[in-house]
Amino acid sequence: MRVRDETTCTMPVATSMDAIAHIPLVSFTAEITLPNLMNRRTFLRGTGVALALPVQDAMGAVKAGKVKRMVVFSNAFGMYPDAFFPKEAGANYRMPELLQPLERHRKQLTVFSNLDHGLNLGHAGSATFLNGIEAQDAAHFPDGNISMDQRAAEWMKAATRFPSLQTSVRGGKHRMSWTRNAVNLHAIGCRSLFDQLFLDLDAKGRAKQGERFEQENSILDVVRDQARSVHLRLGRNDQDKLEEYLTAIRGLEKRFAQEAQWLHRDKPRTQLAAPDQKVADTATEHEMHMELLALALQTDSTRIITTEFGTQNGDHDLPLSYHAYSHHGERPELVQGLMAIEKFQMGHIARFLDRLKRTEDPLNGGNLLDHTMVLFGCGMSTGHHSNKNLPLFLAGGGFKHGEHKVFPADKSDRTPACNLLLTLLQQFGLEIDQFGTSTGTLSLT
Repeated sequence: MRVRDETTCTMPVATSMDAIAHIPLVSFTAEITLPNLMNRRTFLRGTGVALALPVQDAMGAVKAGKVKRMVVFSNAFGMYPDAFFPKEAGANYRMPELLQPLERHRKQLTVFSNLDHGLNLGHAGSATFLNGIEAQDAAHFPDGNISMDQRAAEWMKAATRFPSLQTSVRGGKHRMSWTRNAVNLHAIGCRSLFDQLFLDLDAKGRAKQGERFEQENSILDVVRDQARSVHLRLGRNDQDKLEEYLTAIRGLEKRFAQEAQWLHRDKPRTQLAAPDQKVADTATEHEMHMELLALALQTDSTRIITTEFGTQNGDHDLPLSYHAYSHHGERPELVQGLMAIEKFQMGHIARFLDRLKRTEDPLNGGNLLDHTMVLFGCGMSTGHHSNKNLPLFLAGGGFKHGEHKVFPADKSDRTPACNLLLTLLQQFGLEIDQFGTSTGTLSLT
């Protein structure tokens, strides 16, 4: 549904497994008055943000030190390996050229070598970065091919307005985030991210959305009852397929219930100007996007974010496409172009870490980086279609950092990348001992 007038815009909201609907949003005002901390709301001053903390157990979580956050950055084509992986193992490694923008964070940074998912999928490997499982093999795993971020989001439920956010910069395709029903979640750009975080529905819009939740739940009730009525008349294979269908319906019911809990709660307000629908300059778009991601964490709008970097033709004054540079064939002029793109991405991750490090954590004390695990990686190692030895590093999040960790390179003794993902999920708070193809955890604390 799309409503148009002079004061409304739209934002995407997932309302089915393979469709994006739109709901109206009103333009925001920067000035609001919030109740005091006794009503679980507080101000953050000096940043232009008014922060609301409506979570029922937020204060208890602070005392227990349980509030963790997770941010994942990726790109489509991996990294140029000769300039990404350090030559030395341990703490005294020399920072490779592509990682040099992160030098100031090396004490809160861990670089990994020889972790991967044991797959040979070329570009399709990008979709396995956060789960290690091909979609066609999902039925053989108890959680399907659910990605790490969505496993954490399931556990979080409705503790924040957005259980997770999927975003893309400069048109990144974003194939990282998958539900347990094998649905690749839609990613939003800079302007839509701003709208999601800061633009509220008016009273009329909230009433319409409430009616919509009721209607959709009624439809799901009818569909579920009809499906159950034919269950016993089906063969075993069809019963299994029907159960997958019913599981998807239950997932939608949970999503609607979580969204409904936040329908009448005001969003935080900001003095930031809304970005243009299209930002011409790549540096400006990256800078604005990173600032919005930091604000999403600071305002506790979400604790889980996945973001993919893209590149548009003409960015960085380069004549060819990102994809073309990734197939460089070791030709110097193409390697130089690819390095410019990848080093630019690393620079913006470094500045994102700067933001987290200088921003007070409103829930835990300390700064946001102390309690936010920031993972970079890709399901492809390089643009030459290799999925071996994925480019991975981890920052912040309360782990013990400062090293280049080199794992066995021999095929018979390799460590699954899912061991890293499981380690992050456990640090996030999940009490699980298996994720994807994991065989254990990594010693990072």
